[in-house]
Amino acid sequence: MVFDATGIAARARRAGELAPDVTLPDAEGTPMRLSDLWHRGPLVIVFYRGGWCSYCNLQLRAWQREAAALARLGATLVAISPQTPDNSMKTADDNALAFTVLSDCQLEAANGFGLAYTLHPDLVEYYGSVGTDIPVLNGNGQWVLPVPATYVVDTGGNIRFALIEEDVRQRAEPREVLAVIESMALNA
Repeated sequence: MVFDATGIAARARRAGELAPDVTLPDAEGTPMRLSDLWHRGPLVIVFYRGGWCSYCNLQLRAWQREAAALARLGATLVAISPQTPDNSMKTADDNALAFTVLSDCQLEAANGFGLAYTLHPDLVEYYGSVGTDIPVLNGNGQWVLPVPATYVVDTGGNIRFALIEEDVRQRAEPREVLAVIESMALNA
């Protein structure tokens, strides 16, 4: 899938830029502000499409396996999708996730990071045919998703690592992100 026509490659936030500061509800509906999280230490933000996406579930489970290593480095891990809090909770439960899952139903974070795109009509037809009603799952009436992406944000809100992956089958490797955080600690 190519996103060049939507301009995502040109508009997505990159390393060296400031991260947008948004407040999103966690799976229980509690508001969480991104800056409150990154002020504690490095913040790893994983954007995923939703619990209906098998690639996303594999990615989330891979992050869960590295959650303890991230915590030892003083990092916080959050995953963000446009799903409703209830659907985010189901994703967290289904994948036995111990880290925070945030709901971005209004696409504030996805738009702020420059990752949101409207699905092509062929994809809308396909997802409809397999019973994946994205507007209902996300509770916003829109066929809009974020491109999968992983960010590391430092305590000043600066993006230190960004991987924006237009091929939904490809994702950042947690070990690569751990190496970035280790490097940040050495250079602090």
